[in-house]
Amino acid sequence: MRNFRPLLIILFALAMGAIAVAVALRWIGQRTELATIKVVVANRDLPFGTQLHEGMLEVIEWPAAALLKDPFAQPDLIYKRVINAPILRGEPILNSKLAAQGEKGGLSAMLHEGTRAVTVKVNEIVGVAGFALPGNYVDVMVHATGKNEQPVSKIVLERILVLALAQDASTSETKPRVVNAVTLEVTPQQAEKIDFARSVGALSLVLRSQIDNGRIETTGVRMVDLFPAAEVVVIAKTSLPNKVKPKQTAPSPIPIDQTNTGKFEIIRGNKKTLE
Repeated sequence: MRNFRPLLIILFALAMGAIAVAVALRWIGQRTELATIKVVVANRDLPFGTQLHEGMLEVIEWPAAALLKDPFAQPDLIYKRVINAPILRGEPILNSKLAAQGEKGGLSAMLHEGTRAVTVKVNEIVGVAGFALPGNYVDVMVHATGKNEQPVSKIVLERILVLALAQDASTSETKPRVVNAVTLEVTPQQAEKIDFARSVGALSLVLRSQIDNGRIETTGVRMVDLFPAAEVVVIAKTSLPNKVKPKQTAPSPIPIDQTNTGKFEIIRGNKKTLE
């Protein structure tokens, strides 16, 4: 009997361990079921401005611990809505990525409430050599004439979102593109500032970091800031020296015979007479 006691203890321990494992697995399964929510996601890559229709969306179980802001649980609630940002396959459809009710798509669907779109004419230099792509942020700088007719360059707007290059608003392209126009998202007050600035001077774009949210006040740069007074050399325009012309003498006056005033000397052959 003594020989069976250790064996019984081992069997009892194994049985208790199996029961504990079963209970734990059941508890974990229940926790997993309780910790998921239904979320509508895209079943394909969707570019911005796409109007949502059947076949573009699906519902999956999403971990409740991974918090989402304003997700949707039923796809029919968002059919015919327009997305205002690119959405990748498997990405949840959030209310923040949908345009307002009634939007039909296009660039207007990308505008946030209270903002406007303004297009600025640029060239290769002004457009940061094509590196300012949709989704990037830029500062707007103007070169104009300030007080006392002195030229000045100054940043007039900071952290302005680039919406589109020419007629293309795709954010999937990462290669630099040189275009002749850039569309920016601005407030009404900023739109007025840009319109006035380009009427008095030339505009340039200054590319900035995506994570740079800081603001900075500048006084602008003038000629004296680049060339201090002690270093400025003004070169006056000088004309080439005139060629020296030979001095001309006035012709000698023809002597007038005062005794024969009113008469002319006439020569006929070898004879000379006064008449």
